Amino acid sequence: MDLTTRLMLQNRAWADEMTSRDPAFFENLVAGQQPRVFWIGCADSRVPAESITNALPGELFVHRSVANLVRPDDPNIMSALQYALDVLQVRYVIVCGHEGCGGVRAALMPADSAVPARGDYLAEHLRPLRALYRRRAGEIDGQTVPDPDDADEVAARVGRFVELNVADQVHTLAATPQVQRAWQRGQPLQLLGWVYALRDGRLRQVLDLDASSIQLAAAA
Repeated sequence: MDLTTRLMLQNRAWADEMTSRDPAFFENLVAGQQPRVFWIGCADSRVPAESITNALPGELFVHRSVANLVRPDDPNIMSALQYALDVLQVRYVIVCGHEGCGGVRAALMPADSAVPARGDYLAEHLRPLRALYRRRAGEIDGQTVPDPDDADEVAARVGRFVELNVADQVHTLAATPQVQRAWQRGQPLQLLGWVYALRDGRLRQVLDLDASSIQLAAAA
């Protein structure tokens, strides 16, 4: 049996199972969505948002990209953010990175050129992440000269960078006009930064921001 045939059969089995649990399940989905969470995650196939949170269809509004980046110049994520806040009025926006992220690891490697070649979409996408590394290299690399051949050292650097990247994306979200407007109109909204561990399947929180915490930080 080829892969696509297996996926289709698994879909039918899943649909039958959901219907047996709740005969009105799909009818309710057709009626509309009311998720409370906008999930911004990595495109890595090992980190499916619904699976790792055990969420049902309709509970998460999801955007995924390489290295879970929030780029204000990307109309895809900005339009999703606008829809999540203005139409769905979600209560939480979660940026979820994961240990061992390939995009984060790539940003640690020397770039072939300061300017990505035309058509190199991955290099262009990761450009802000490389800039973040340049700004925070001391925290990521520690006090020693990085050894790219030391697997344990690379893993530790990637782990530190993953957390810094998640925090940076949350702060980027907080500065977007979409989030600022939501807070100005009194919409209850929390921005959360999470990291998923591939080794044990657990999530941990690294950052939690709301309108009051941003105001306190600005006043400090």
